[in-house]
Amino acid sequence: MSYLQHQRPLSPDELAAIPWLGVLEPQLRAKAMAQLRVTTALPGQYICRVGKPVTHWFGVIEGLIKMSSDSADGKTTTFIGVPAGGWFGEGTVLKREPYRYNIQPLRETLMAGITAELFMELLDHSIAFNRFVMGQLNERVSQFISGLEADRMRDPERRVAHTLVNLMNPRLYPRLGNSVKITQQELADLAGLSRQRVNVALQHLVATHKIALDYGGLKVLDMKGLML
Repeated sequence: MSYLQHQRPLSPDELAAIPWLGVLEPQLRAKAMAQLRVTTALPGQYICRVGKPVTHWFGVIEGLIKMSSDSADGKTTTFIGVPAGGWFGEGTVLKREPYRYNIQPLRETLMAGITAELFMELLDHSIAFNRFVMGQLNERVSQFISGLEADRMRDPERRVAHTLVNLMNPRLYPRLGNSVKITQQELADLAGLSRQRVNVALQHLVATHKIALDYGGLKVLDMKGLML
């Protein structure tokens, strides 16, 4: 994480919120805790960039990031958003291939990571960590399949609903519960829509009792309804 400055050790609360740390055996957990550092990434800054070699496995401690790619004509396609508590990029680390996507914060975000070498060591020596990573990969496959379906949706309400379902996946992001802090512009960036169209879609979802708007975010009232 040399591209970011002012790294510091994680606080006890931040360490306790990392979902995979608690499954490790004591010796491996101590090794991971000794290496983990947190640092701040700002909007527009690249955490990962297409074509760059993989060095770390990353997680979001606080904030929100997006995974995207740019086409030859300059069009940006956003695949997923990752909120606080989410870890990402395990497939790229496993294959040790250059990044095929860009990762950027949508707001000021606290990031943490472990080196690719330590990630592989944990895989080699911890069955519980293997199961965690397998669960991550399985959920990612489901996300990207549903993402392909969403790309064909012309209805803004369905695109916004799909984005919320992916953003609040309880297996990938267990810290969120049924509420998320997100602005309409951030949601527009993730859904690939204008802020105005997102606003209309949100009002419809409110009127149909699928969500409720909170200050600075929203609460999901009917997850099954959003998934339809």
